[in-house]
Amino acid sequence: AAGDPLKFVMEHEQMNYPEGLKYLAKKYRIEVVEDNQPFNEEAKEQQTFKDALFIAMKYAAKYYHETLNDSDEGKAIGLSYFKHRGFSPQTIEDFQLGYAPDGFETFAKDAQSAGYKIDILEKSGLIKVKEGRSPYDFFRARVMFPIHNLSGKVVAFGGRILTKDVKQAKYINTPETDIYTKGKLVYGIYQAKNEIRKLDNCFLVEGYTDVLSLYQAGIHNVVASSGTALTKEQIKLIKRFTQNITLIYDGDKAGINAALRGVDLMLEEEMDVRVVILPDGEDPDSFVKSRGTDETLKFIQENKKDFIFFKADILLKDTKNDPALQANAIHQIVETIAIVKDPI
Repeated sequence: AAGDPLKFVMEHEQMNYPEGLKYLAKKYRIEVVEDNQPFNEEAKEQQTFKDALFIAMKYAAKYYHETLNDSDEGKAIGLSYFKHRGFSPQTIEDFQLGYAPDGFETFAKDAQSAGYKIDILEKSGLIKVKEGRSPYDFFRARVMFPIHNLSGKVVAFGGRILTKDVKQAKYINTPETDIYTKGKLVYGIYQAKNEIRKLDNCFLVEGYTDVLSLYQAGIHNVVASSGTALTKEQIKLIKRFTQNITLIYDGDKAGINAALRGVDLMLEEEMDVRVVILPDGEDPDSFVKSRGTDETLKFIQENKKDFIFFKADILLKDTKNDPALQANAIHQIVETIAIVKDPI
């Protein structure tokens, strides 16, 4: 490819022209003065506020990561969990996995002692503030999965509780903030983007550990919707790197339904969609650990179906030669085909 450094940054980081300029200016500490913009001071204040949130999230990622590796509690609970799941020190490092200590105010107090303001910590979703009590931690006694944006900055966290506490959700996520909108990012995109571009294909799975296990097995072009219903914004993000997407979902009813919903959305965005449904009781995490890299890739290659055959297999399976049920199934398949914009 030909071009100047700015063009390189725009293509490599998938940025537009102004984003590329600001990226390079920040990297080399060159001040960018923006002229002729209405409300320039307001925009400048907003950017300063966002920068403060990014700095707070960077501190939190480092804090949770060091707690995992260096504290007795982190090693005994968090690190032993990740090791039990088969994740190597390199994978833990690559994804900055961490542990939030079991204390109501542990992180809040440490962050304030390190010079971070309560207002910024609250607006970044790291702590909660209620009248009449001290600020307290949003994440407590959970293993932590940092969520990175395209440029590698931590913008949010997913936290998994390890005890069987029916009163608490198994997974919780950072609430939406000025730097994080849940439906606009996919987990693992920063680590996967170059490999997705190189292989011209993206594997889409459901959970954090599915991404980690496939990545550790050498399958790096993988991202996850992180337990949320797939959105158009997430698909558009993947489309910046490839038009080819392969859904790899569990073989249970929930996995099949998620795949059915995802197919139509992807076709609307003119993606080339393939679907792989794993054997019953398997997910990508367990499958790659039991079968290995080569067999997993072979299974994907041999079992991926285009959207028509996938829908036909699922919808026609239970029609039992009933003409009315068959007609309804075919109607649903035709509706999906109609979404494809290319007439050929």
